[in-house]
Amino acid sequence: MKRPMDVIRYPHLTEKSVSMVEEENKLVFIVEDEANKNEVKWAVEEEFDVGVVNVNTLNTMKGNKKAIVQLSEEDNAIDIATRLGML
Repeated sequence: MKRPMDVIRYPHLTEKSVSMVEEENKLVFIVEDEANKNEVKWAVEEEFDVGVVNVNTLNTMKGNKKAIVQLSEEDNAIDIATRLGML
């Protein structure tokens, strides 16, 4: 059985991703190449005990897969980002 951190590699830290955390309640992660949206949603919910509303994925120019995760209104992306050392 997979663990949540088998799906999520690490948080993606850029000026734009920090802006998304602060303004849009979204987190950005680099995830496993084979991970689908449902797996990313499960991993984030399990690892951080939050509700996930939406997940968008895209492949980067560097060959990584990036996931943009929209948290529910009840959960705060800033708290998670602080725990991860992003802020």
